[in-house]
Amino acid sequence: MDAKERSSDKAAQEMIERMAKAGQQNAWDRLDLQKPQCGFGKQGVCCRICAMGPCRITKKAKLGVCGADVDTIVARNFLRAIAAGVAAHSDHGRTVAEVFIATARGEAADYKLKDTTKLFKLAEEMGVETKDRSVNEIGVDVGLIALGEFGKPEGTQLMARRAPASRQEIWNKLGVTPRAVDREVTESLHRSTMGVDQDYKNILNHASRVALADGWGGAMLATELQDVLFGTPYPGRGEVNMGVLKKDEVNIIVHGHEPILSEMIAAASQDDELLGEAKKVGANGITVAGTCCTANELLMRHGIPIAGNFLNQELVIATGAIELMAVDVQCVMQGLSTVASCYHTKLVTTADKAKMSGIEHVTIDERDALNTAKKLVRMAIDNYKNRGDVYIPKDKKAAVGGFSFESINYMLGGSFRSSFRPLNDNIINGRIRGIVGVVGCTNPKMPQDLTHTTLTRELIKRDILVLTTGCATIACAKQGLTNPKEALELAGPGLREVCEAVGIAPVLACGSCVDNTRLLVSCSELVREGGLGNDMSELPVAGVCLESVSEKALAIGQYFVASGALVVFAEEVMPILGSENVSDYLFNGIEKDLGGHWAIESDPVKAAEMIIEHIEGKRDALGINKEAERKLYDMEDRRALTVE
Repeated sequence: MDAKERSSDKAAQEMIERMAKAGQQNAWDRLDLQKPQCGFGKQGVCCRICAMGPCRITKKAKLGVCGADVDTIVARNFLRAIAAGVAAHSDHGRTVAEVFIATARGEAADYKLKDTTKLFKLAEEMGVETKDRSVNEIGVDVGLIALGEFGKPEGTQLMARRAPASRQEIWNKLGVTPRAVDREVTESLHRSTMGVDQDYKNILNHASRVALADGWGGAMLATELQDVLFGTPYPGRGEVNMGVLKKDEVNIIVHGHEPILSEMIAAASQDDELLGEAKKVGANGITVAGTCCTANELLMRHGIPIAGNFLNQELVIATGAIELMAVDVQCVMQGLSTVASCYHTKLVTTADKAKMSGIEHVTIDERDALNTAKKLVRMAIDNYKNRGDVYIPKDKKAAVGGFSFESINYMLGGSFRSSFRPLNDNIINGRIRGIVGVVGCTNPKMPQDLTHTTLTRELIKRDILVLTTGCATIACAKQGLTNPKEALELAGPGLREVCEAVGIAPVLACGSCVDNTRLLVSCSELVREGGLGNDMSELPVAGVCLESVSEKALAIGQYFVASGALVVFAEEVMPILGSENVSDYLFNGIEKDLGGHWAIESDPVKAAEMIIEHIEGKRDALGINKEAERKLYDMEDRRALTVE
């Protein structure tokens, strides 16, 4: 296959061709060897839950051995996928909570609670007393309450109270207000066990509940606690794509999702002693760059460059310029070990729950995190002498990242009156037609980055503000869409006017995949600010992920649907189409219950048109598409306006 058919990223195209010439496999090659992929799996109609199977639904066999029909099987598979995604995001949140508590107790001396303003806001929200108490004392209580949200024996998620009252009423009425995260995940697995829940609508109802436990629970807590620990992001500059690597420096890649590791490696790379050691081996410095979501974490807080997104992880090693790649959890391909063996790159795992056979493991312990990070940096420095041929693509783009809820609120309203009012007003007056979250992964089934960037261009030229997270952010950044100088040229006149006034691009980089919760908080604030309806389902907003890879994406999609939004996925990555009833409910019927619904469209231009039609429909329903009559005043009218 031609490299241009595999990726729209020029740097990636170069590396794909070089790997092909060297006879080295990457994700695209492995996908080709898997073809044709299992049609039953794509449709969601195969069941491996019990030992009487595996069963698959066909025209000949319309029931599994236990009698389960296609609706039950597809719904169970969908629920289990969402529960797995929730487990991944929320376990990330649990790890952050544990480090947060250790930091507040003084047991993790290399970390500190940086954003005390946000800490005090969280304390107030959680009912923690702050008067005459130290920051660390408050932090311990906040951390313990947050940790309790994962396994508390009773009650519902505290963060769910952030949703508008109307939304909470809908959840309570349907019985989907999320309880403890672990309980919802456990119940998902129980319900979907053979011989338990056999009503597809009841199964899908719990899919909403477990997803909400992530969006308004585990993932939201991860974002909030990370902001306190590492600093709430504010807009800053950085560079994106493989051209950020340096031929004359020690290059370290951090890859994964938890900034517990990457924050310390970033700090260690600036240590004077280690910089001196790098010079002794002939390097002019140390470059740390990220791939995947941990890259977004570093860019938005420190301006540290991004080497690429999910499908770039093997390609960056193939440059021959990477001394060390340190990985933690999620989206780490096992194929990295094979690619690294072809070069001098040292691949190291750092999370005890995520090891790789035959790969060196160095545990990041929060009690001695900086020294562990220094050990990893020294490993990279020592490996510099082992370099062979190096080829680094020149492509890189300037990018702006770091758009948290707080920073957007500040930029819109100023330091004395931070407010979403200007955003609401410009949606009401039509300069901004609506807001769309373009999120998710990069899937080798689609040309890398193409759907994200094509869709984004279509939306911003139609005056729709785009918020991005995860690998979609990196895709957009690689093509200049998060750079105001380039992106504003592509924006519609209304959107451009607003963005120029505020000083932002029409595409805002909002962080990693757990940071999709920032978008939920922003939607809640749009409702609270007034003028755009009384519930999130009335807002002219949507979410879209056309290059989904992980089960985490299904969890994100379902918690947005359950929060009242339209969510669009590509047909190739939506494993429910084998059941007409399940599909019809998720595409149509669920909207009557929760106000949001799923849709499928693989073509990014058609997806944009679908979303625009949805947004204009919401505007019509709100009555904000009516043009106000312009009255021309004569002299008599003017006299009538005179104040005596």
